Amino acid sequence: MSDGLDTTPTISAEERAKRQRAIDFARGSVRFEGLIPSPEGEQINQRFISGKITIEEALVEVGALYGQHHER
Repeated sequence: MSDGLDTTPTISAEERAKRQRAIDFARGSVRFEGLIPSPEGEQINQRFISGKITIEEALVEVGALYGQHHER
């Protein structure tokens, strides 16, 4: 049972900026291939950037979304 408190770990501004740069690079790469990230994919990106999920969790979610398996 949840008490309504957000227990999401916080990340530093530096880490958030690093994650934002990584996602921006990935978006550019995807667009260079002629694709556009889906709204669902962008939601995963934002959760990763904000620190709500790890890169490993993001890769699993993206893999499930697009029917692929990712290992890191």
